[in-house]
Amino acid sequence: MRKLGIALLLACAAALPAAAQTKISGTESCAKPDPSYSVDVGDAGHALILQKTACTWNTQMVIEGSKATGSVDVSTTDMRGMKGMINGYATVTLDSGDKFLVRYGGPAMASKDGSATYTGKWTFISGTGKLKGIKGGGTYKGAGKADGSSTADIEGEYTMTAAASKAPAKSQ
Repeated sequence: MRKLGIALLLACAAALPAAAQTKISGTESCAKPDPSYSVDVGDAGHALILQKTACTWNTQMVIEGSKATGSVDVSTTDMRGMKGMINGYATVTLDSGDKFLVRYGGPAMASKDGSATYTGKWTFISGTGKLKGIKGGGTYKGAGKADGSSTADIEGEYTMTAAASKAPAKSQ
């Protein structure tokens, strides 16, 4: 009887719908940071940088039927010579008016001409409206120009929790 109960429990658990992960991708272009602060640490070639950047989406990321229209990135970079470590947050606005917040981080490599390349990982922190309860993350890879502008290719996946799917629709 006990084996039958365990088998029935396992069968029921297997029948529960699994949260489907949805793949997402997009390309973000960011203007020159404003403001941008750099402070020398004191040892040769070592600085801490704080920046805020406005971005648009060349290839729009689509989440729950809504397209990314813009974002604001706020980041810190610990630069030692030509190598750095970036950590930051991006608040992305969708055409529905909903927003989501991600945390990102990874290494950066500067060139003598002032350009740079960077890669890293990102994770959803929160969302509003239809995106309340969003989970997931992914990777990014980008390049910065000498003028401070940059472009990044972003990909990943997300899932929506049950609470998110029950969020009331926004009235227009």
